[in-house]
Amino acid sequence: MLKQGSAIDRYFKISERGSTYSREIRGGFATFFAMSYIVVLNPLILSGADSSGASLGFTAVAATTAFVAGILTILMGAWAKHPFAVATGLGVNAFVAVTVASHPGLTWPDMMGLVVLSGLTMLILVLTGFRTAVFRAVPEALKTAIVVGIGLFIALIGLVNAGFVRRIPDAAGTTVPLGLGVDGKLMGWPTLVFAVGLVLTIALVVRKVRGAILIGIVVSTALAAILEFTLHIGPSFDGKNVNPRGWSLVAPKLSEWGAPDLSLIGKANPFGAFEHLGFVAAALLAFVILLSIFFDAMGTMVGLANEAGTVDEHGNIPNVDRVLQVDALGAIVGGGASVSSNQIFVESGAGIGEGARTGLASIVTGLLFLVAMFFTPLINLVPFEAVAPALVVVGFMMVSQVGKIDWQDWGVGIPAFLTIALMPFTYSIANGLGAGFISYVLIRTFQGRAREVHPLMWAVAAAFLLFFGIGTVEEWLGIK
Repeated sequence: MLKQGSAIDRYFKISERGSTYSREIRGGFATFFAMSYIVVLNPLILSGADSSGASLGFTAVAATTAFVAGILTILMGAWAKHPFAVATGLGVNAFVAVTVASHPGLTWPDMMGLVVLSGLTMLILVLTGFRTAVFRAVPEALKTAIVVGIGLFIALIGLVNAGFVRRIPDAAGTTVPLGLGVDGKLMGWPTLVFAVGLVLTIALVVRKVRGAILIGIVVSTALAAILEFTLHIGPSFDGKNVNPRGWSLVAPKLSEWGAPDLSLIGKANPFGAFEHLGFVAAALLAFVILLSIFFDAMGTMVGLANEAGTVDEHGNIPNVDRVLQVDALGAIVGGGASVSSNQIFVESGAGIGEGARTGLASIVTGLLFLVAMFFTPLINLVPFEAVAPALVVVGFMMVSQVGKIDWQDWGVGIPAFLTIALMPFTYSIANGLGAGFISYVLIRTFQGRAREVHPLMWAVAAAFLLFFGIGTVEEWLGIK
């Protein structure tokens, strides 16, 4: 019987963090629903053929994505004791599938080998204390800006995934990159599901109803399933045809049981890229992957920990070394399993918004991923439109911390603004961090206060300059 004061309660510090078993379980479910789309999306991103014409295979990538996410999320919960779920990181997988894959001669094992090497380097940086030192060198104002930027980023993800906000195709006369619905109009039943879910979730949250976010997801999913099974709306894109009134990627449906295909595990070749591209070109690609996973995870971790209220009075996160160790293992294991680097997901905020404060929620999420590896009705039944309201509401909760920044001090105000703006505008946490760190170093120097800048901030800013200029560097070296 689970109760306050039990061994489990003491181990996870459930009561100490002001949580309960029911909140942790609800939070675990909410996080799973919010991020389960990665099991479907990752195979689509990694679906291309390599230089030899070989592909990874949709079913194998889907099963392995769920398996690796489940194992790492359970490890995050049991070892680091935080409500942070781990899965294949969007951004790194796209970089591998598009940019890295564009280099001739590389196979999928070669590309995933670069991810493994980046993860090993990351683990060394964690074990030596360097990564933790960088985290502590970041000014408090920028840490707050990271929280706010991620909040806007989460909200934008929710609005775009729901089709409420859409990308406008490049065309003559186009003046804005995003617009409302289709041609400025809200259309289709999926958008209605999002709107109903958002209103319901907001109403439940402001009324302080227990399980507000999870209830919103469940009710929205039920409404989506009823609409799909009666009206046969279909997905927005089925591989051939575009349906602007359809569901975003996942159309609600029930799936059958199937034995998971985990044949991709252990197929990575850590040194294949060096054999085909040479040391300099391969090292530059590995460096970009390293920087992305280094700072994406740090930013996400800061944002989620602040939202969960687990940060102490000095801005430190309990067990931060363990969090970073699991994150580094995510790159090693994800690359070794050919599903790309795994990292902390911003969608963990859905569970935190539900009340999750400890690693028990992550164990629940991880177990659900392992179940999904065999039987995926929960994944295929829940469309983006049903979980997007939760992301928008959680985004508001995180953005509400913006008042903690001293906007009168331009030395931190301008870097904070750039951090906040570039995360959603470039769809990248790392880009926002880079802009904030570089501008902080520069402005403090312009103000004659360079001595206030921690030495590690100079090193990080220099690394980001290389990160942003990697294309030019490759051209200079004749790699492209």
